[in-house]
Amino acid sequence: MSKPLLTDQIQTAKPAKKPRPSAPPVRIFALGGLGEIGKNMYGVEFKNEIILIDAGLKFPDAEMSGVDYIIPNIRYLIDNKHKVKGLFLTHGHEDHIGAIPYVLRQIQMPIYGGALTIGLVRAKLEEHRLLDQSDLRVFHEDETISFRHLSVHFFRTTHSIPDAFGVVVETPYGPIVHTGDFKFDFTPEDRPADLHKILHIGKRGVLALMADSTNSERDGFTPSERTVGNSILRLFQECPGRILFATFASNVHRLQQVVEAAIRTGRKIAIVGRSMEKVFVIGQELGYIRVPDGMFIDAKAANRYRDDQVLIICTGSQGEPNAALTRIASGAHRSIQIHPEDTVIFSSSPIPGNTQNVNRSIDLLMRAGAEVKYGSILDIHTSGHGCREDLKLMISSLRPKYFVPIHGEYRMMLNHRHLAVQVGVPDSNVYLMNIGNTLSLFRNYARKGRNIPSGDVYINNGELRTHEKELLEERVQLAHDGVVIVAITINRETRKLMSGPELITRGFVYMQDSKPLLRRAEAMLRKQLNKAGEQREYNRAAWEQMTNNTLNRYFKRELGRSPYIMPSIMEI
Repeated sequence: MSKPLLTDQIQTAKPAKKPRPSAPPVRIFALGGLGEIGKNMYGVEFKNEIILIDAGLKFPDAEMSGVDYIIPNIRYLIDNKHKVKGLFLTHGHEDHIGAIPYVLRQIQMPIYGGALTIGLVRAKLEEHRLLDQSDLRVFHEDETISFRHLSVHFFRTTHSIPDAFGVVVETPYGPIVHTGDFKFDFTPEDRPADLHKILHIGKRGVLALMADSTNSERDGFTPSERTVGNSILRLFQECPGRILFATFASNVHRLQQVVEAAIRTGRKIAIVGRSMEKVFVIGQELGYIRVPDGMFIDAKAANRYRDDQVLIICTGSQGEPNAALTRIASGAHRSIQIHPEDTVIFSSSPIPGNTQNVNRSIDLLMRAGAEVKYGSILDIHTSGHGCREDLKLMISSLRPKYFVPIHGEYRMMLNHRHLAVQVGVPDSNVYLMNIGNTLSLFRNYARKGRNIPSGDVYINNGELRTHEKELLEERVQLAHDGVVIVAITINRETRKLMSGPELITRGFVYMQDSKPLLRRAEAMLRKQLNKAGEQREYNRAAWEQMTNNTLNRYFKRELGRSPYIMPSIMEI
């Protein structure tokens, strides 16, 4: 654990040497995290040095069939990998560290983070068999990491996971501050945010602030984690049977609150879900999770205890298809089935795009006989992101010359812009950016710069799929309009049809009820192909194109739909 930060230690982080007037700009850019929730990755660049902040993933929405994760496109970094000095992590959530294994396959660089964050990254890289190739470094909050032109230091923040930090990049024109995810919790479960250091950084003068926008639409301050701990204990005392508790595996503070409630209500603890087991191991090693000896039981042994003596902590609070709670809800789990007096507690809010999956899990659990408690009914979850008053306090404390809202959908970033103007940042000094935009900063002015390569990269079965977007478009069309396979046999020499065209459909029309429609389509296409054979030399690509155009026009006219046409031409 780091020593408390002293004032004279703060002053060791000094700006680099002042540049000549002709010096190049400091550039800010984002490869993810703007106009979206997740996939956070930001950069600060000056001359031949790039400092990266976070490398997260985003989960796919319901229409992205076959996609496991989405990560940033790092083509710009690959082209400039000689400039990349390090990746600095604000905390250990997946939307900030989940892309690291895929980034490290393409760029080697040191990775800096707090103790818990590096512990989670280490476990992730070990799973991907990349640990031997990695350079992981635990930083301390009173440490400064210096390069030739830029230097980096940190300030502690409060979030829903320990070891959350803001990152300060000292540049020749002044500090650029990235808040990470934060809120101001004055009765936290862990150490509070270092407001003294934040105020000191602001007093020195901040060139630009990049700040979390997630809760910019919510009034007031975000409630303290302490209120959630009290609610969890009251709820545990009221439950007559087993308790199944679902939350984010990385919400270490919440897990400790659950452990303490289990101790006070005399319940044994079974951990279900690989990611949850991993976090418990790492959290105990670092002292963030404290569990007395004899508290843990194997999930298979839970039936040996009375129901009112058992607590099951599991993954699946977001309705993920393969998570433990989802399999329990559907009756597919090998060791755990729902009992009549079970209480299932969802201690999380759905990530945007996951609401349907969460609701489906809740319905399945209720159908199985469980009583389900979730955030909108009881005070069993609080956000780790600051609401409007938290955000205004951060901006007022740091007093930036320029402000860049980050980490949020567009409406959240726009609301954050309004808050910044309310607390004194000139509207002309607030920049709403998109992924791939750059902001060039000088000592006394700023301007939008040239765009850099950006976008999404899809992960499927652990592999990077840069062209998956085109496949997704095909999958959406197939799901919406179905497919028509056209079987044709042609004599290349005579250009005459030997058989076909024969139409076979899947997901378009039911063939038994649509035979007249399909026979008319076959006759019309046969006429077009025979005419083409009489007039010009045979060309496979031309025949395929004619087949597509003819059938698409016909089906659009008859049914108002355009199925995916797949010509299958056999040449003899």
